[in-house]
Amino acid sequence: MAKHCEGRVVIITGAGGGLGEAHAKLLASEGAKVIVNDVNESAALKVVEQISTEGGKAIANTSDITSYDESFNVVEQALQAFGDLHCVVNNAGINRDRMFASMTEDDWDMIISVHLKGHFCISSHAVRYWRGKSKEGAEINARIINTSSGAGLQGSIGQSNYAAAKAGIAALTLNQAAELSRYGITANTIVPAARTGMTTAVAEMAERMKKPEDGSFDYWSPENVSPIVAYLTSVDSKHITGKAFEIEGGRLSICDGWRSTEPLDKGDRWDIDELALNIGELIDRSEPAQKVWGT
Repeated sequence: MAKHCEGRVVIITGAGGGLGEAHAKLLASEGAKVIVNDVNESAALKVVEQISTEGGKAIANTSDITSYDESFNVVEQALQAFGDLHCVVNNAGINRDRMFASMTEDDWDMIISVHLKGHFCISSHAVRYWRGKSKEGAEINARIINTSSGAGLQGSIGQSNYAAAKAGIAALTLNQAAELSRYGITANTIVPAARTGMTTAVAEMAERMKKPEDGSFDYWSPENVSPIVAYLTSVDSKHITGKAFEIEGGRLSICDGWRSTEPLDKGDRWDIDELALNIGELIDRSEPAQKVWGT
């Protein structure tokens, strides 16, 4: 049976554990050559060793994805080791949870840097490489796979910084999809819910997401998320771009995003009293948003 990612060269950030590790192992088993990026060198090397033991191909990289210059090294290493690059999976992330009233500037900056800027840096260098090849006449079949969150799609109590970054990633994906298709590049985002170091840092979540002891389906396993990443990495997904795939256990759905309601059109400028009288009708026409997590 043919492997779905045969010969594809893929960078996966934050691949030393959790979702990134699961992605790296599955993609390698499906024939991809994987650059395992993680700031924790021992974790990255352990994943590479496990992949190699199973007959896969992988190398470790510890470049800082929040540094534009260092991020170039990840792309350069992929090209030097494997001769090409086909996909960037932006997965790395951290938490700095606080209620908004208690959030510090450092809490905000760190999350925006790791999540939102981190999604920009490597992708920027990869796109410049792919665009250059496209302009030379090469046929490009490249992928950007971003990682958003339900917190970014609907908000999450105690995670204003994380929610803002993940919402930004969803919007970034839409722009990338619209701008980059001319070069043969697709951009999609996954919205996973799984058991990772981030999600189980809270005792209540750790208990809820723990692996079942009876051998039944492990609903919260990070391995449940990786098949959609493998499919989007493959050449077969070239017709799919600009989508947000929500994946949890065995459930797969698409987030439809913001949509405009039927407008109230006065044909002239509204005054404040008129707005007070009519805005309720406009709100009634709209479909209520999903509830903010934690409410």
